[in-house]
Amino acid sequence: MEIEVKSWLFNVLSAIEEIDSFFTDQPMTFEAYQNDVRTRRAVERNIEIIGEALNRILSKQPGINISNARRIVDTRNRIIHGYDTVSDEIIWSIIITYLPDLRKEVNALLGE
Repeated sequence: MEIEVKSWLFNVLSAIEEIDSFFTDQPMTFEAYQNDVRTRRAVERNIEIIGEALNRILSKQPGINISNARRIVDTRNRIIHGYDTVSDEIIWSIIITYLPDLRKEVNALLGE
């Protein structure tokens, strides 16, 4: 695996860990997330970083095995370009449903 791809994978992991860190002092509930505008914006920024890193990875190594990579990139684009249509429910779903799997896949790729 190319060093650039590894670097971007580490960026993905770092962003996931940062998102997790936002919930160390508050419960990891949708209500807590929705009521804290700073956490929402910080999570959205980290999803932008994840999406951009995955976009670069897909450009460099299109066959890489990362589930939902294209959807994450599309979500990044929506946050950036369609910021007024971003749904708290969708972002929360990504946090709960997709990020744990993404972390496992990225760790597996880095372990290869």
